[in-house]
Amino acid sequence: MLKVFITDDHELYLEGLVLLLNKQAGIEVIGSAFTGESLLSQLPNMEIDILLLDVHLPDIGEEELLKKIREIQPGLKILYLTIMRGTRYIHKLLKYDIQGYLLKNTNIAELTNALETVAGGNKFFSKEINILDTNQDFRNTVTIEDKKVDEILSKREIEVLTLICKEYSNSEIAKKLFLSVSTVETHRKNLIAKLGVNNTVGLVKFALKNKLIE
Repeated sequence: MLKVFITDDHELYLEGLVLLLNKQAGIEVIGSAFTGESLLSQLPNMEIDILLLDVHLPDIGEEELLKKIREIQPGLKILYLTIMRGTRYIHKLLKYDIQGYLLKNTNIAELTNALETVAGGNKFFSKEINILDTNQDFRNTVTIEDKKVDEILSKREIEVLTLICKEYSNSEIAKKLFLSVSTVETHRKNLIAKLGVNNTVGLVKFALKNKLIE
């Protein structure tokens, strides 16, 4: 029986994933956590085969978390399951000998395959990222030409991005789209993370390249 522990800060998603994986033959989810600190507090006493982990958690940075995980269980197999496509995240995580990186738009068959592959001592990375190709041009994943904007961003994210590029403030965007300011701030952060850019300038370049603005 493959023993899996899951850490993700989205409660409904986490609960659904636990139920789904527990229905798969040969897989048992033996625990879960919403935060990095909760994971770390349980880790010393756990005997697990794979840690299924999201990149962004609310209480601790991804590199700090990985350092602590490796101090507690150096040989633990780690498979990331996340919405974060930018290769700048993956480059940082690879330094800590992660075993895989899978996007959340996957299906249960691919996720199960990824878990079994990692459990067998091999690496597994989403086909959309192709991180194992050492000759790959590591631009931000989303700048590769065969990506369509609506495959990367939601309709709401495109709306927020367009307004950001038109120099609307967070409060102005909130009023225009009938959102809270905190929701707009979250969208801005998610856009930067998803597109693998560093700031608003990067967002504008992406919007120009994809003809979202002129």
